[in-house]
Parts: sequence; C-alpha cells; structure tokens
Amino acid sequence: SRGINAEYGGQSKPEPPQTFVPAHVAFDKKVLLFNAYFKQNLNESEKEYFRVRPVKIYYYLEDDSISVVEPIVENSGIPQGKLIKRQRLPKNDQGEHWLWKDLNIGNDVVFYGKTFHICNCNNYTKEFMQSEGIMLNPDEECPHDPYTLSRNEPKHSYVTPPTFDKLKQFITLDRQVLRFYAVWDDRNNMFGEMRSYTLHYYRVDDTIEVREQRNPNDGHDPFPVLIGRKKIPKCRGSIPGNFPSAVMEISEHEITEWITDKDLTVGQTVTIMDRPFFLYGCDDFTHHYYQQQYGITFHPVPVELGERKIEVKREIPPYNGFGSPQDSKQNCLSLIAHPPKKDVMKMLENGLKILRYAAVMESPHPEDKNRKFIISYSLAKDEMQIYEPHQRNAGIIEGRFMEYCQVRKPGTSIDNPEYYTPADFAIGSTIEILSRKFKIVDCDLYVLKYLEANASKYPASTIESIRAIHADKL
Repeated sequence: SRGINAEYGGQSKPEPPQTFVPAHVAFDKKVLLFNAYFKQNLNESEKEYFRVRPVKIYYYLEDDSISVVEPIVENSGIPQGKLIKRQRLPKNDQGEHWLWKDLNIGNDVVFYGKTFHICNCNNYTKEFMQSEGIMLNPDEECPHDPYTLSRNEPKHSYVTPPTFDKLKQFITLDRQVLRFYAVWDDRNNMFGEMRSYTLHYYRVDDTIEVREQRNPNDGHDPFPVLIGRKKIPKCRGSIPGNFPSAVMEISEHEITEWITDKDLTVGQTVTIMDRPFFLYGCDDFTHHYYQQQYGITFHPVPVELGERKIEVKREIPPYNGFGSPQDSKQNCLSLIAHPPKKDVMKMLENGLKILRYAAVMESPHPEDKNRKFIISYSLAKDEMQIYEPHQRNAGIIEGRFMEYCQVRKPGTSIDNPEYYTPADFAIGSTIEILSRKFKIVDCDLYVLKYLEANASKYPASTIESIRAIHADKL
C-alpha cells in the first residue's frame, strides 16, 4: 500500500509510535536517599552551643516530592521522626522547586529556612546520578554531636573482688544468729541480784545484743533490751583519755579489737560494757555451729538463779448476784471491764434458727391451769424466751413472760452452772424456770428436722418423743 500511495502522488502513512510510559509508572517506588545533617543552635545552655542532628532526605522520582526524616534515638528528650512530610519543596520565590539535579554530596540545601548539609548517599542513588551524567562529590562523614559524646559512659572496668566481702557476708550469713544463755551476778552491790539474760551474736555484721529474760510479776521495769545491737570492744580501757565519749561514738579508729564468735564459750565469763556475763548454755543452732566451725562441743553448766517465786493461782470469786455469771467472771479476768466474748461463728451459722415449743404451767392454783405459753430457744445465743399468747376471757394480760436469757437448771451451783438446752425439751418433760414449772406439750415441725439433722448432739429419747406427735405430718 505504501508503494501505491507513492505512485499516485499521495503521502505515505507514518510508522506507529512506540508505547508511551508515564512518569508515575516508570519511576514508581524509585527513591533517592541522601544522608545529611543540620545544626541546632542552643542559646540557653552553658554546656553546649549547638547540636548536630542527622537526617535522611528521601527524593521520590515519580512526582519530585521530598521528605525529611530524623532517626529516633531512645531517651534523647527531643521530638524526632518525620520533620518534613512528603511534598514538593519550594527552592526560591520564583516558583521553582527542588529537583534531583540540585542535590549533590557536600552541598547545602535549604528547606523552609533550615539548612541541611548532604554527606553521602546510598548505592542506588549513585548509580542513578551516574546514568544521568551527574558526577557526585566524594562522601563525607557526618560529624558527631559533642553533647552525645560527653554523655557516653566509660567502659566498665572489672576488678576481681576479694574472696569474702561485705555483700557476700550479708547474703551468706544473714539471719544466722548465735544464741547464748547468760547470767549477771550483781549481788555484791547494794540491792543487786542474779538475773538471767540472752546474748545474741549476729554473724552478718559481728554485732552483739543482750536481752533480759523477764518473768511475770518479777518487780522489774519492762526493759527487755539491756544492751542494744552493736559491736562490742574487747577492752574499753584502751580508749584514749581525751576521747569525747559524751558526744561521739567509739569507732574503729579508737578500738581495733572487737568481740567475735571465737571469744564466746559456754562455761566462761565475757565482759560487756563493764558487766560480767557468765555463759551457761546455748541453743541447738549455736551448738552445731561451733562443732562444725571450730570442733568444740559445749556442755550446759548448771546455774542456780535463786529461789523462784511461787506462782499464785488465780481464783475466781463466787458469783455475787449482780448481772450474769459471765459478766462477773469477765470482770475478774481483767482490770478494765470488758463484755464477755461471743461465739461469732456460731451466731453467723445459727443467726435465724429458733426452736419453738408449746408449754403449760403446772401450778396448784386453779387459775394457772389453763395458761398456755410459747418457749422460743435461740440457737445463736443459747438463750430462751417465754411468751404468753392472748386467750379470751382468761383474765390474764398476754405478753412476754420472760426475756431472752440463759436459764440455769435447778440444783446446779452458781459457780459451775448448767443451762437448759434443746436436749431437755422432750415432749412431756417438765422444766423449772423462775420457781415455776412448765410442761412441754408440743413443738414445731422444724424442731424435729433440726434435731434429726444433728442427732449426734441430742439424746434419742427426746427425738422419739417429738417424732411421735408429728407422726401424722411426716
């Protein structure tokens, strides 16, 4: 067809153009990376004048946009990260923008009034610039921040510790205490006596503590610690006479020899603060320690501490009739009156459990023969109440006959009383309350269920008598 068009004088048809590739496809995901830094002036610090802050400049070829990112450093105290978002950055006031041709190693670029000095770039950026005919300058090193260098800690120097230091002594010997039993015989002085003490030797810091073994009612002031925990010198006489002991404590500069575990032996006397203490025994831990450590076996030494006071047996005085026997006994146990203690668990378990019985009064008076009563027994407090219900034309006012209280059985002593319990309330039995006799004639069905559930606590005769009257309801 081309020849035909040429023969008849027509124009020849042009060849089809090659395939067009847009820039956003050709340069997709192709980014140039430059390493740079900028200096931040510090006018308010005396230790530094500026800081060097390294950044990374990303140039996106597809749309000629630029982003500046500062690597995040932990605990720097400076807001870091993306300094300039991805965008086309203006170069001057004439409307020009920064292009990849303007970026080169060793050059300064100004983005929004902040000057960045380019130090180097990655290999892809170098290859791209060479392919476009641009020769890059030699790489430069990014300067170090002087303040960051000043904060770098020096390398740790390790020194071999001794075989036994204070930390190892604390970890190994903590809570290891040697206990000796001692006496201080001060009977040669006026009003002196022989008193027993306990000597504690703390291996963790080689300190000594002396405690008094107090007995109740011994007539001494309650000072359990005679000598507080401290290091005890062997000889206090070696202290210089001009040492101001009234205002200063004795230290290792004045005393060179202190009492150690080697100076403590059962059967010998040790002088502590000018007081002679005779060691007559020790505990099992101390005994095994000296056997393993020094090969010494201690044997207790008998010591007579003098006549012991005869313990006076506490006797409870008889009940005087005021209040309940429990209140009177509680007042005798303490100088300050306190209410008797209650069984809280029993009150919580049986708080709403009440056993009710029907009873009649046995009396020689004819007007009392028809009187009916309701006896309520509280399982929480072991107390009982008597209530007289209303009866028409009885001539007796109804109401409470007796408040809740514990009723003592007749014939029992006041000092050791026995009180009525549900075991005594069998059907047909007679109980005596306030010099009046009551005969149990009936009870609730709940009473039978409770007694059967706790059959081990109550006699079988009581349960059978109640079961007989409720046979028709079961």
